[in-house]
Amino acid sequence: MAVYKLTGSSVKNGRTEYSSFLAGNPAVTPPSYESIATASGNGSSATITFSSIPSTYTHLQIRAITRDTSALNDSYGAKLKINSDTGSNYTSHYLLGTGSGISSGSQGTSITPPNCMQTAGGGMAANVFGATIIDILDYKNTNKYKTIKILTGVDQNSTTGDNLGLQSALWMNTNAITQIDITSDSGGNWATGTQFALYGIKGA
Repeated sequence: MAVYKLTGSSVKNGRTEYSSFLAGNPAVTPPSYESIATASGNGSSATITFSSIPSTYTHLQIRAITRDTSALNDSYGAKLKINSDTGSNYTSHYLLGTGSGISSGSQGTSITPPNCMQTAGGGMAANVFGATIIDILDYKNTNKYKTIKILTGVDQNSTTGDNLGLQSALWMNTNAITQIDITSDSGGNWATGTQFALYGIKGA
């Protein structure tokens, strides 16, 4: 089947046949995601660290599936620490759905590292994990504070611990981000099967 590219010029001067719908059209290049590093839980540590983050990207993204070794039959949080900063230099607000209701609020202003995800407690149904995507925008820009957006959730087909969260956070520092630590806040460690992946995003 012949394919034609319709433009003002082609209608006036005659059509050119192509064998592909893509031929004769400008290429569209989406933002490129490149893997920087991965890390896994094995039950022995509560903290995952990404260090020596290169400055060759525009934004960062962390993708995670998480479960901890606590005995909690509930979803739980994790602390997001940037450049080893444990001071009151963060702020965060959230929207949380439980299946039976919706709540919203703030973790506070000028707080220490905020919670950044819903993770499955070790007492939840076997093989249930939380899922989280964290976007860190303009991470190397030294003229602005760092904005963080988070989509996170856990579901164990129950009325307990099934949560979906949307969150925005701010690190009130203009330094480029070179290290990120994510620490389970349940009292347990990251369980076997937990996976973290750090990506760099090129382009806008």
